[in-house]
Amino acid sequence: VEFSPFFPDLFACASCANYGIVGNGKLWVWRNNMLDRTFDTQDGLFDLTWSEQHEHHLATSSGDGSIKLWDVTLQQHPTKHWHEHAREVFSVDWNLVRKDQFVSGSWDNTIKLWRPEANQSLMTFQEHKGCVYQTIWSPHLADVFASASGDHSVKVWDCRQPQSVQSFVAHNNEVLALDWNKYKRDCIVTGSVDNTIKVWDLKFPGKPLNVLPGHEYAVRRLKCSPHAGNLIASVSYDMSLRLWNLDNPFQPRIYNDHTEFVFGVDFSLFHPGQIATCSWDESVDVFVL
Repeated sequence: VEFSPFFPDLFACASCANYGIVGNGKLWVWRNNMLDRTFDTQDGLFDLTWSEQHEHHLATSSGDGSIKLWDVTLQQHPTKHWHEHAREVFSVDWNLVRKDQFVSGSWDNTIKLWRPEANQSLMTFQEHKGCVYQTIWSPHLADVFASASGDHSVKVWDCRQPQSVQSFVAHNNEVLALDWNKYKRDCIVTGSVDNTIKVWDLKFPGKPLNVLPGHEYAVRRLKCSPHAGNLIASVSYDMSLRLWNLDNPFQPRIYNDHTEFVFGVDFSLFHPGQIATCSWDESVDVFVL
């Protein structure tokens, strides 16, 4: 689930039937807290990212290895379709600084760089030895993104170079979630199957700044607040949303509104304190903290 970077009351959710194992997908778009329209796909959708270039465009990633670009003001058919990944595409993320490109991460262990006007990917990055679960652009540097993988590692990339510029083992299990701090250039946050969240200074990756235990099962996704540098939201297979204040990291606020695995979380850019979550219980919750 992700809020629009252009409109205060527009957000979308990517979904899949039968827990993503087999079946169709659907893209849901809400405007002013009302369902505005839906788009059906032949395979499940695992992630979405709003364009930073065009106010009505977003990209989705799919279980069949494809990526689609949609105009949410048009009906049904995507405006662009790419199919280069060999397995499920679990992550797509639009460049916040350059605004003219996005990156995808797949279970085929590769990462690809795209421009919406190009008919094929611009570059493929192949270093991870396991599934790439998340790829996230730096909000500070135009050509830098990071990736989280099932090989337990986090890698930092400069898209002008084919090899990663930094790599380190972040957890002793699969790393499912990753985000950049919006206020500190070298600070990233990771979440893992080991149930923990770790805060890192990329200048000193040998030891995390913080380790945040508390989730009872794997951390599925996390987001750093765009409004406060010390606030992190995380969601988990334990069905909870937790809000962490890094000034007091061992007393998170816990929300147990979902009845199944929670798979997505996002902060609104326009409404401080507004947050959205989505879950396998087939619901999207939007609320103010």
